[in-house]
Amino acid sequence: MGLPKKLTEQQMKFAYELVTNEGRKTATECAVDAGFAKDSARQYASKLQNPKLYPLVVKYIGELREEWQKKYEVTYEKHIAELGQIRKEALKKGAWSAAVNAEVARGKAAGLYIEQKIIRTGKLEDLTTEELESRMKKIIDDYSPILENVPFEDIKEKVTQAEEKTTEDSQQSDIESN
Repeated sequence: MGLPKKLTEQQMKFAYELVTNEGRKTATECAVDAGFAKDSARQYASKLQNPKLYPLVVKYIGELREEWQKKYEVTYEKHIAELGQIRKEALKKGAWSAAVNAEVARGKAAGLYIEQKIIRTGKLEDLTTEELESRMKKIIDDYSPILENVPFEDIKEKVTQAEEKTTEDSQQSDIESN
C-alpha cells in the first residue's frame, strides 16, 4: 500500500471546508460537509490532518491557508482604503455616526491618536485621614479655575471648616473612649 499520488475530490473539499471555516466549524463538521459519513467523520478528520498518513492533504491545507492569508491579509494600505470606503458609503447613506467612527479608526491606524489608560490600584478606604485631606486640597487647587460661579475662597473655607469639624469630632471621640 503506497501513498496516493493525488488528492480525491472529497479530500480537497475537506481541506477547503477546514480552511474557509476555521474557528467556526470543527474538523468533524468539515468532514461531514465534505461528504464523509457522520459516524466516521471524526476519525477521517483526524487522519486527514496527520502528515504521516495523508501528507498530500496536509500540504494542500497549508497551501490553502497561505493563499487565504494572502487574499485577506491586512496591510496598512488596504486597511486605510477599506476604512475610507466605509466612511464614503456611510456618508452616502447619511449615517454620520458610522462615518465619523470610520474616520476615527483611520486616524488611529495612521497613528494620529494615542490612547492612554492609567490603571490605579487602591481604595479611598485604605487612605488615612491626612492622606484624604491632602488629596482633597490638591484637587481643589488643581481644579478651582473650572468650578462654575464658586469663588475659590468659598470652597477653601468650606474644606477648612470641614477639616476642623473632623478634627474636633475625632478629639471628642478620643476623650469619650478614655
